[in-house]
Amino acid sequence: MSLRVEQDIFAVRQLGREVARAVGLESQDQTRVATALSEVCRVLLAVGADTDVTFRVESYGVPALQVTMAHSAAGGSSRLAEQLQLVGRLVDTMEVDDGGIGTTVRMARRLPSGAPVLTSTKMDEIRAALAQHVPGTPLDELAVQNQQLIAALDEVRAQRDDLARLNAELEETNRGVMALYHQLSDELEETNRGVVALYAELDEKSVQLRAASEAKSRFLANVSHELRAPVTAIIGLGRLMTDSSSDELTADQQRQVDLIRTSASDLLSLVNGLLDLAKAEAGRLEPTWSEVDLKAMFGQLRGTLRPLATRPEVEFVVDEPTVPTLRSDEVLLAQVLRNLLTNALKFTESGSVRLSVRPIGADVEFVVADTGTGIPSELHERIFEEFYQVPGSMSVSGRGTGLGLPYARRLAGILGGGLRVASTPGTGSTFTLQLPAADESATDKTSEPAS
Repeated sequence: MSLRVEQDIFAVRQLGREVARAVGLESQDQTRVATALSEVCRVLLAVGADTDVTFRVESYGVPALQVTMAHSAAGGSSRLAEQLQLVGRLVDTMEVDDGGIGTTVRMARRLPSGAPVLTSTKMDEIRAALAQHVPGTPLDELAVQNQQLIAALDEVRAQRDDLARLNAELEETNRGVMALYHQLSDELEETNRGVVALYAELDEKSVQLRAASEAKSRFLANVSHELRAPVTAIIGLGRLMTDSSSDELTADQQRQVDLIRTSASDLLSLVNGLLDLAKAEAGRLEPTWSEVDLKAMFGQLRGTLRPLATRPEVEFVVDEPTVPTLRSDEVLLAQVLRNLLTNALKFTESGSVRLSVRPIGADVEFVVADTGTGIPSELHERIFEEFYQVPGSMSVSGRGTGLGLPYARRLAGILGGGLRVASTPGTGSTFTLQLPAADESATDKTSEPAS
């Protein structure tokens, strides 16, 4: 189209709206393109020169409707760009430049994703339809503009109402959030006061428990020490009564004296266990680190514990150690292994009891495996509680005291390791003592002890 007189502004606006509709722009975008065209045409016509208006659709890249207005006057690009600054907000891009014989204004509006594909056939149809377009009168265009303005005002009013409703909802939400915040702050403050009071109570209880534990340890130590002497005397007297140099006893007297000696021995074992446990709890057992010859230790255990393997149905096996030496406390280590082996021999009626050792990474594991009755999985940790005994665990030599395993686990902790059990009822039990291969506190004398 050519822009020559004022009436052409309405024709260009109408044609621009028709082109925008034909290529698939939405209703609001059609109004934006038509409004931008009429405003640019008004500014260009005010300059007084002729203007050629061209509509083009670029199909490559992002499809867009482009409008080029070639103005015959040159040198006014900067002034036009300033006048058309607000118009640029109606389209995606706007450029004003001086090119050759005049000034050119270019505008573009992207087509929506749902716009029809503009093939060659589609473009021919659009051109044919536009060729049949008859421009309306200025009054017709004014009526269309009024309708568009009314629709835009209705939309703005609806958006304003929605915005007012959203603001009201937001204010209500904010009031709710603030109320919830104050409530949570009050509850948190109350909780903090309760936590502080609880910590104070826990500290007090901790002091009381520590005092009770120390009193219990002192009581056990004192009672064990006081009981050891008379029990030892009873055992000695029983031994004298059965000595060959003493007067001969009747069979009934011999049985009664043997019962006294057996009961006294069990009582002495319990007293010794209580005394050892009291020492461990009081922290009075300090390990003496040295290089332990495991081969010699295993030989001593084999010799001292073989008399306990009195049942021919039970095979007592001590494997040759695959680890020749270990830095540990020889006495405490021997106590733990002796305790585990004694329990295994006591509660195994047939099969075998085996002691072995193996390296595991930076640690060493001592394994005591037996084929006894086994322990249910729910009792694996309870057997390490003081005085606890597995229900029905009556051995041939009688029940134990329930102190051996708790004492063994405490000694394992003192040696820097741990003691665990794996057992299945009917297949036996495996106790594993895991110790570090080297004691760092003994080798690094310059390091500070951990608190």
